[in-house]
Amino acid sequence: MKAIRKFTVRAVLPEALAALEELAGNLRWSWHEPTRQLFEHIAPELWREIGTDPVALLGAVDPGRLEDLAADVDYVARVDAIRGDLRDYLEKPRWYQGLKGEKPAAIAYFSPEFGIAAALPQYSGGLGILAGDHLKSASDLGVPLIGVGLFYRAGYFSQAISPDGWQMESYPLLDPDGLPLSVLRRADGTAVQVSLALPDDRTLHARVWQAQVGRIRLLLLDTDIPQNPDDLRLVTDRLYGGGGEHRLLQELLLGIGGARAVKIWSTLSGHPEPEVFHTNEGHAGFLGLERISSLIGEGLTFQEALQVARAGTVFTTHTPVAAGIDRFERPLVRRYFETDLLPGVAVDDLLALGAENYEGGSPEVFNMAIMGLRLGQHANGVSALHGEVSRRMFSGLWPGFDAAEVPIGSITNGVHAPSWTDPALMALAQNRLGSSDTSTADWRSPEVSDQDLWSVRGQMRLQFVEDARRRLTNAWRDQNPGGLPPAWISRVFDPNVLTIGFARRVPTYKRLTLMLHDPERLRALLLDPDRPIQIVIAGKSHPADEEGKRLIQKIVQFAADPALRTRIAFLPDYNIAMAQLMYPGTDVWLNNPLRPLEACGTSGMKAALNGALNLSILDGWWPEYYDGKNGWAIPSADAAGDAGERDRIEAEALYDLIEHQVAPTFYDRNADDVPERWVGNIRHTLATLSPELSADRMVRQYVDRLYRPAGHYERLMSTNNYRAARELAAWKGKVVSKWPAVAVTHVESGGVSVVPQVGDELHLRAHVQLNGLLPTDVTVEVVYGKSYGGDELRDTQSQALVPSSPLDLADMVEAASGGSPTLFTGTVELDRSGAFGYTVRVVPRNALLISPAEMGLVAIAT
Repeated sequence: MKAIRKFTVRAVLPEALAALEELAGNLRWSWHEPTRQLFEHIAPELWREIGTDPVALLGAVDPGRLEDLAADVDYVARVDAIRGDLRDYLEKPRWYQGLKGEKPAAIAYFSPEFGIAAALPQYSGGLGILAGDHLKSASDLGVPLIGVGLFYRAGYFSQAISPDGWQMESYPLLDPDGLPLSVLRRADGTAVQVSLALPDDRTLHARVWQAQVGRIRLLLLDTDIPQNPDDLRLVTDRLYGGGGEHRLLQELLLGIGGARAVKIWSTLSGHPEPEVFHTNEGHAGFLGLERISSLIGEGLTFQEALQVARAGTVFTTHTPVAAGIDRFERPLVRRYFETDLLPGVAVDDLLALGAENYEGGSPEVFNMAIMGLRLGQHANGVSALHGEVSRRMFSGLWPGFDAAEVPIGSITNGVHAPSWTDPALMALAQNRLGSSDTSTADWRSPEVSDQDLWSVRGQMRLQFVEDARRRLTNAWRDQNPGGLPPAWISRVFDPNVLTIGFARRVPTYKRLTLMLHDPERLRALLLDPDRPIQIVIAGKSHPADEEGKRLIQKIVQFAADPALRTRIAFLPDYNIAMAQLMYPGTDVWLNNPLRPLEACGTSGMKAALNGALNLSILDGWWPEYYDGKNGWAIPSADAAGDAGERDRIEAEALYDLIEHQVAPTFYDRNADDVPERWVGNIRHTLATLSPELSADRMVRQYVDRLYRPAGHYERLMSTNNYRAARELAAWKGKVVSKWPAVAVTHVESGGVSVVPQVGDELHLRAHVQLNGLLPTDVTVEVVYGKSYGGDELRDTQSQALVPSSPLDLADMVEAASGGSPTLFTGTVELDRSGAFGYTVRVVPRNALLISPAEMGLVAIAT
C-alpha cells in the first residue's frame, strides 16, 4: 500500500544534546568530517542506510539511544566542542576579511541547480556540483556570497535500469520539512513570498526556503504553495523538466523572483544588498532585467540603468556548443513581458538584449546566453580551452575583432577538496603530515612512505567495491521483489584489480560507449590473465534524450555477459553519495569526449584529489594540467575524415594506452608488492594537482579577477546619483550614432629600409574621419603581427597612435564638427624577423570600458 503523502517527524532531543539540532541545520556537516563522525556515532548502520543525512537520522533514531548518549559525558563534550568549532567558523575572520582595498560587501550567486549534499538533491550534474562547491569554498574563505536557486519538489529524477538495460525515471517527492531547510519569515512570523505578474492577469507566487551552507545563505524559491493554482504549483516540480514555456517560467522565477528574494532577505537580515551579481549560466539571466527595472524606478532611463546593471554583473558560460543554450521563441517572451512583470522596461529593449542579430543568428529566437553576455560586463568560460571556444562561439557579438580579443576570459573550475577527498586520505595527511588539508599537504615528504600511500589506496578501492556490490544487490532486488540475489553479484569487482571509473551525465558527445568500439579488444583487457582491468560506469541521461539512453543500454547489455559481469558494471542512480566512494575507489579516471565539447569536466579533478590518475582526451581542464606524470593523454584525431573514423582512431589509442602503459605500470610491483612507478605518479598527482584543482583556488580567482573589478565598476556607476552611468549612457549613444561614418581614410608609412631589417622603425601616419567624435573618444592604433599567406595576422600586438600635434579645446571642437580628417602618427620598431603585416583601426575609448572590443565597434583601414 502506498502513502499519498510523506513527511518527517523530528525527534525531540534531550537538552544535553540540543546542539545536535544546530549542527544538523548547517550543511557544513556535508564536508566537515568531525561533524559527520559525530552523527555516525549515534547509529552507524542507520547512518549509512539513510544516506548520511543528519536530519533524517535524528528523525529515525530510537529516542532511547539519544537518552543513552545524553548520559555519555564524553559524547556530550564532543557535541559541545564541535558546536563551538562551528560558531568560531561562522564568526571569525577568514581569508576574504583580510583582503586590503576595495571589495564587495555582498555578492549574489544565481544558479539553476546546487549540488551540496546527497540529502538535498537539487542538481543534475556538473553545473550543480560546481555551484555547490563554489558556495562551500566561498564559505571556507569567508567570501560574502548569497546563493539563489529554485527548490524542485522532485529534484532531477531517480534512475533505475530495466532488465533489457533501458533507463527508467521516477520522481519521488521531497519533503522540505525533512531537509536542512527553513522558511524565510518576516519579523511577525509570516512567510515571505515573491510574486511575478503573468499574462492573462495571473500571478505566480513563491515562498522562499533557506539553507545554511557554512557561512553562506542559500535561498531556494518554491511555487508548490496554496496561493497558486494547480498548474503554477508545478513550475518548480522538477529540474529541467517540461517544455519551453515551463522552462521560461522557471527562469523568470529564478532571475526575477530570485533578485526580489535577495532584496527582501537583505532587509530582514540586516545584511548589505549585493553589489555584484554572478549568473552561473544563462538560466538566471533575467535577474539583470529585474535590476534594470528597479533602477528605472529610481529615475534612470533604460540605457542608464543598463550601465549600472552591466557593471556589477559576472556571467559564466558553461557550454561549448550553441545547442546547449536555452533559446525561447520571441513571441513567447514578448507575451510574458507585455505585462506588469518588469515596470518601466519596454519589451523591445528587453528583446534586443537576447536577439541573435549577428551573422548566422536566428531572428526568431531569444537567446539566454547572449542576453547574459550583454547584461554582464565581466564574462568567463570554465577552463582555458573553453575560454578559447567561447570567444570563437560568441564572436558574432563583436564583429571585426579577432576571437582572441572577444572580452570573455576564463577561470578553470575547481572542486571542494574536503567534500571530495576520502576521510582515509585526510587521516593519512593528518597522521603523517600534521594537517588534514590534503590540498596544501606536502605529499613529497618522506614522512609518507610509498607503502602508506598504496595501503590507503587499497582501503579506498575495497570500500568502493563493497559499496558497488551493495548497490547492485539493491538494484537486483528492486527488479526482482522477494527474490534471492545471485551469488555472482557478491563477486563483482576485485579490490586488487586495476579499476577504471567513468561516471558523468550521458549526452552523446561524452561518448560513453567509445570503450565498446572494439568489443573483443575490450573483452581481452578485462579478462587478461596477468594484468586484468575492471570498469565501473555510472551516469544519467536526460529523460528526453533517447540516444543517451541507448548508449546506457549498450553498456548494460555488454556488461550482462556472464564472462564479463564481475569485471564491468553499470551502477544505477549516480549521485553525490555514490561519487564520494567511486572517485577514491578508482585507480584511473576515464574521460573521452569529443574535443573541444567538454567545457571543464570536474569529475576527473575529484578523482585526482584522491590520487587517481587521469586517462583523458586533452579537453576541458586536462590540457592545462596534464604533464606526463599525472596520467595519460588520449590523442585526438581531429583531422579524421568522419565521426566513425575519429572514434576508431581514438578508441584504438585508448586500448593501446591501457594495454601497454596503464596496466603494466599498475602491475609492476617491488618485493613488497608496491608498484613504485605508479605510487610515484600518485604522489606527484597529489602534490601538484591538489592545490590547483581546489575550489579555493577557483574562488580566489573569481574574487580577484571578477568580483572585485565588478564591485569597483558598480560603485563608479552608482555614486553621485548614478552620475557616471548617466554620462556613460549618453556617451555610448553619441558614439553609436556617429560610428557608421568613422573611417581610416588614408595610411602612409615610411622609415624602413628597402629590405626591412630587425631594428628598423616603421613610421605611420593615419588620417581618420571622426564624424564629429572627439579624438579623446577613440583609440587609433596600429595592429601588427606575423603574416603567413592570405591577409590574416597572427600573434598580434597593438600600439596606439597619437594626434600629430597636441590638440587644444578649439582643435577638438573643430574635429568634432565633422570636417577634415584628423592625423594620427606613431612608430613601430621591427623587433623580430619573418613575415610581417599591419593594419590601422579605430575603437571607442572610455575609462569605464574594460575592453576595446566591449561595444563591438571598430573601423579598420581598407
